[in-house]
Amino acid sequence: MELLRRTSELRDVGYTPGELSRLVRKGDLTRIRRGAYGPPATESLDPIEQHRRLVHATFPLLAPDAVASHASAAVLHGLPLFATSMRRVQLTRGEIPGGKARSAIQLHAAPLDACDVVVIDGVAVTTLARTVADLARSLSFESAVVTGDAALRLGLQRGEVEHCVARMRRWPGVIQARRVTRFLDGRSESPGESRSRVGFFISGIPAPEPQHEVFDERGRAIGRTDFAWEQFHTLGEFDGRTKYGRLLKPGEAPDDAVYREKLREDALRGAGWQVVRWTWADLARPHEIASRLRQAFARSRP
Repeated sequence: MELLRRTSELRDVGYTPGELSRLVRKGDLTRIRRGAYGPPATESLDPIEQHRRLVHATFPLLAPDAVASHASAAVLHGLPLFATSMRRVQLTRGEIPGGKARSAIQLHAAPLDACDVVVIDGVAVTTLARTVADLARSLSFESAVVTGDAALRLGLQRGEVEHCVARMRRWPGVIQARRVTRFLDGRSESPGESRSRVGFFISGIPAPEPQHEVFDERGRAIGRTDFAWEQFHTLGEFDGRTKYGRLLKPGEAPDDAVYREKLREDALRGAGWQVVRWTWADLARPHEIASRLRQAFARSRP
């Protein structure tokens, strides 16, 4: 982890407030939060990395029993977040009278057993299962599914989350947490695929089979698709911005991957499948995706 320095440490070695301000303006030093500085970023940091820096800058200032939780824990575990505020460091402590919000931290009051806590890069953090359970209680259904699916991809077992949720029997949001836990599926390979599944659910589209392998009449593999509705002979493909980058083979240009994907789709259609594609922007209109899928279902009928 990169070196973080408190203002008092920098002043002890001779830096004045004016010098610190000049270093920040020049880009030679980064002000992470009040009282904490870090080295300059070599490139523009995304919100996840900015929050990671904020957690590490904040943690030395906290009470010894404070544990990074909720969105902050998700960041330290390497989980994606969707439509989730990262302005404050999220913390949980068991021995406080209630949750509190301050300028840089959001403090949650909730019981924490020893089995709920791990250490990541020197920071006490709620476990993967507890993190998913906390977010399932506190985020929107869609946002919680995005993070929970990713946790299952990392190897978390649904039963571990169910065990955490069972211990939250009378906690706020526990009813939604149970719904989220039942819905999670680690076969969703990206936030876009997780959001797609939520869109199908709220639009009344039958649940698809994720990561479906398609074969031709001779049993040869044509390709794997994001979603399949075999009863309607229809395939669904989410086209994220990074999808074609992931498909690149060594020495290939992006156009090569796009062309190869076109040939694959032609083969799928040639095998008698309907194919429906959508993008990240389309996910804001799940009922439109559902309408296109229903049209494909209708076309597939004899």
